[in-house]
Amino acid sequence: MNNLELSDREFTLFSRLVLEKAGINLHDGKKELVRSRLSRRLRAKKMDRFKEYYNFLLADESGEELIHMLDAISTNLTSFFREPKHFDFLEKTALPDVLAGKKARNRQINIWSAGCSSGEEPYTLSICLHEFAEKEADLDIKILATDISTRMLTTAAGGVYHKSQIQTIPPLVLRKYFQRGRDKWNEHYRLKPFVRKTVEFKRLNLMEPFPFSNKFQIIFCRNVMIYFDKTVQNKLVNKYYDCLEPGGYLFIGHSESLMGTEHRFKYIQPTIYQK
Repeated sequence: MNNLELSDREFTLFSRLVLEKAGINLHDGKKELVRSRLSRRLRAKKMDRFKEYYNFLLADESGEELIHMLDAISTNLTSFFREPKHFDFLEKTALPDVLAGKKARNRQINIWSAGCSSGEEPYTLSICLHEFAEKEADLDIKILATDISTRMLTTAAGGVYHKSQIQTIPPLVLRKYFQRGRDKWNEHYRLKPFVRKTVEFKRLNLMEPFPFSNKFQIIFCRNVMIYFDKTVQNKLVNKYYDCLEPGGYLFIGHSESLMGTEHRFKYIQPTIYQK
């Protein structure tokens, strides 16, 4: 089973399906990754041919296997306080700016972490907002964290991380916001309940219509759009614009740019834009 061959034709079929359903652009260099990761799904379904699995995907009206397939394909690389300049700008500039434009009775901050992976980004945002809230009275913090991978969302919702995953967290912050496990969990840390409480995790495919009724003040979508082609990027950026309140901020990844993208955002500095 480990030596299953994925033909060029089959790779093209899966690539087109992933692009259609998730907007992810799988170029030729991803063929071995697709073969390796989808082999696990074939084993789970007791199949021995990729074409058989592809046909099964198309026939599965429940859509459950499509979710499993996208889980297997999607790449999840993240860490706490990744790209720290973003969080510094958030606390010193974006949050004060957003609050300055709000009425005195409306002290709610809505943030969306799009493509949250295993949860490090939204929990970092929660920590930053709790730090900020110590100087701001009556601040209502709400963070929505979404991802296409149900597997990653399950991990994220648990809020438990191995010590190797919290190396970027300053010791004082670690003691303040994390609990260390005991016995068999003594090498793991869990976010304290008041941190987890501010984050809501939901599955969302960014290619589908956004189901939001309220607008956000801040959106983090970092190192997600690099997997999309330019057409998808254009649509996504403008959907983000429509989801933000006037004056709201969009943060993208250090390897990303809106250059060449048709959008209505105001450029603030590299990887940071404002409505």
